[in-house]
Amino acid sequence: MRFKHILRRLWQFPVFTSVAVLTLAIGIGANAAVFSIVDGVLLKPLPYPNADELIALDHDAPGLNLKNSGAAPFLTFTYTDHARTFDRVGLWRMNTASVTGVGDPEEVRTIQATEGAMRALGVAAQLGRTFTPQDDAPGSPETVILMAGYWRTKFGADPNVVGRRIVLDGRARDIIGVMPDSFRFLDRPATMITPVRQDRQQTRLGGFNFQGIARLKQGATIELATADAVRMMPIAMHAFPTPLGASLALFESARLTPVIKPLKDAVIGDVANVLWVVMGTIGLVLLIACANVANLLLVRADGRQQELAIRAALGAGRGRLALEMLAESLTLGALGGVVGLALAYGALRALLWLAPANLPRMSSIAIDWRVVGFTIVASLATGLLFGSVPVVRYARASIVNAIRGGGRTQSAGRERHIARSSLVVVQVALALVLLVGSGLMIRTFQALRHVQPGFAAAPERLQTFRISIPTAQVRDEVAAVRMEHAISDRIAAIAGVESVAMTSNPPMSVPGWHDPIFVADQPPAGKLPPIRTFRFISPGYFKTMGTNIVAGRDFTWSDLYDDHAVAMVSENLARELWREPSNALGKQIRETLNSPWREVIGVVADVREDGVDHAAPAIAYWPMLMANFQSAPHWAQRASAFVVRSPRTGSTGLVAEISQAVWSINPNLPLASVRSERELYDASMARTSFALVLLAVAGGMALLLGLAGIYAVISYAVSQRTREIGIRIALGARSGEVTRLFVGYGATLAAIGVAIGLAAALAAGRVMRTMLFEVSPMDPATYAAVAAALLAVAAIASYLPALRITAIDPVEALRAE
Repeated sequence: MRFKHILRRLWQFPVFTSVAVLTLAIGIGANAAVFSIVDGVLLKPLPYPNADELIALDHDAPGLNLKNSGAAPFLTFTYTDHARTFDRVGLWRMNTASVTGVGDPEEVRTIQATEGAMRALGVAAQLGRTFTPQDDAPGSPETVILMAGYWRTKFGADPNVVGRRIVLDGRARDIIGVMPDSFRFLDRPATMITPVRQDRQQTRLGGFNFQGIARLKQGATIELATADAVRMMPIAMHAFPTPLGASLALFESARLTPVIKPLKDAVIGDVANVLWVVMGTIGLVLLIACANVANLLLVRADGRQQELAIRAALGAGRGRLALEMLAESLTLGALGGVVGLALAYGALRALLWLAPANLPRMSSIAIDWRVVGFTIVASLATGLLFGSVPVVRYARASIVNAIRGGGRTQSAGRERHIARSSLVVVQVALALVLLVGSGLMIRTFQALRHVQPGFAAAPERLQTFRISIPTAQVRDEVAAVRMEHAISDRIAAIAGVESVAMTSNPPMSVPGWHDPIFVADQPPAGKLPPIRTFRFISPGYFKTMGTNIVAGRDFTWSDLYDDHAVAMVSENLARELWREPSNALGKQIRETLNSPWREVIGVVADVREDGVDHAAPAIAYWPMLMANFQSAPHWAQRASAFVVRSPRTGSTGLVAEISQAVWSINPNLPLASVRSERELYDASMARTSFALVLLAVAGGMALLLGLAGIYAVISYAVSQRTREIGIRIALGARSGEVTRLFVGYGATLAAIGVAIGLAAALAAGRVMRTMLFEVSPMDPATYAAVAAALLAVAAIASYLPALRITAIDPVEALRAE
């Protein structure tokens, strides 16, 4: 009955109830939507049995100034044989494969994983089985495990698919299993899993082309596992031979160091800071909403003083009055939570649409019981928070004063004034913190937009796609490159195509090859030289991209086909090694100590290969066809990314004509990763854009709520002083003086809030440091602009109600209560 009474009382004031519920719903709904992302990405455990036992095995090489080099087969064999803390150890890496014989040819994403990696994850196949040591053994029948999605789309969910064969890269493989729908291999998108098949007898030191994974034994910790891996480093170094031309001393100089962390941390990556900052900003919006509703409740409680005093005189104690007021606040909070949860469904869809494509664990994000529980807690907490303000103020009010004067004593008026003004100050301070965060992200976005990526061609005019020529189709390396050359010529003949070239990876796509290079006039002095980025390109690549050749010349097809030992380097690498780009011409470099020297024939401008928010790496450019590279008689870039420069980029017609050009040379070559360079460019800024939009939305909401609070307080102050204003006007006060009185009051509240907010923003700005680019978290221009803008709009919010009162008839004002 009491709850019905509360609802009936709220129903009697529909405007107040609607405004309060909607204000809370916006704050609670936004928090529920963002929490669903934080929960799905950061808080939920990985979907594997005993997921807390899973670890990622990474390694640093301080001697090479190299972090996160990954894992290598020689280390995995050592860990498997000698570890005291690891239960299962494995390797994995992303790959691609051309699928033929099942519909149209296509290139799909695959995962190469060892038997140990699959057993470490501990997920059984839905159909068939996972890998055994026999599948990993070289020379055994080649096998593959399908992901559930690919099994349904390509095989119609055939329950008898196990035992069938599928052709990958021209080689038939036996399908041995299908994984469950819920299975994700470390959140990597893939259609199937193939075994690594590493030959232990051919394994040497190096080979850091994999990621490592392990399961800890019961009772083992990260600290114990790290110490165990450190103990095994010397064992690994002496158990396997060095690559040709290298020495054990060179590898020891790298000072290989194990880096072990929970597998969940490796899956999440560095997104945690961004998500917690966003969650914190949305939480501040909810606090502002609470302050707004608390102000509404204070105004409403003013009108109920007579009622509360009479009830107290009839025997209602302070506790009962406080309990009923809190019950009303909790009811408002609950209603706001119900409406907010409905808003969260729509908000979450918008957030996922805005979210960067590389946001991890997106499949785990949902409005589930955890989010509902969070919403319930948030609703109750906000109800208690904003409800406690009027309770503290009015549950102890003087009954006699309330009955006699309706609570209009001087001390009571001062207390009400201080309470409402304090809430406004809090709103302005919190709004300034959020607006400063938004301003810093806007400055960051502008800085990124002005970064020169290193290629002059407009990204929207560059079409990219990948093809891979498997050895099963073309065994000879030279023939494979000639086929790519022929495809390039066919594409160049398409109407509207200005130029075509090939590379191992287009800028801002995926990390490429990294290895040291040796310089002829700079001996290694007993240690490995620093790691460099390798790019393999065709002649004409820099012309197509619009990258300036600073000194020397480009590769020619004669260089490739006639086995000329040539190379090119980036400008920053040339300056590092030889001080001036022109000095690099004629110098010699090579990729291993056992390789022939290759003459540097050109120096090109720096390119931000890893994204506009990363510095341009030092790059060694190699021809896509070379003799005696990495100990191979002939080495070719078989998996090539084509870059097509054309005003028709992005059109379905151009992609269709490119497909026909490729298939006219080889009908079994699928096109993959068909994207424009604009898409890659925008993707490199996706995380910044995501944070920018969310912070801007939060800042805008905070600004509107803060201004609404100032407007409400000034309006209430005007209504309470209507009689006084009438007397002032009747005695000759000018309207401008009256207006300045209230504008000054609002500006004073805003100034106090801005001062407090600036101090809070300076402290909070440090949290955003990793999200900023070429912008200081204490950027004075941002702080000054936000403070000035907030003071200006606060003055406008104060001016409007003050202007209304100056137009009132003094006689009517004198009659006002």
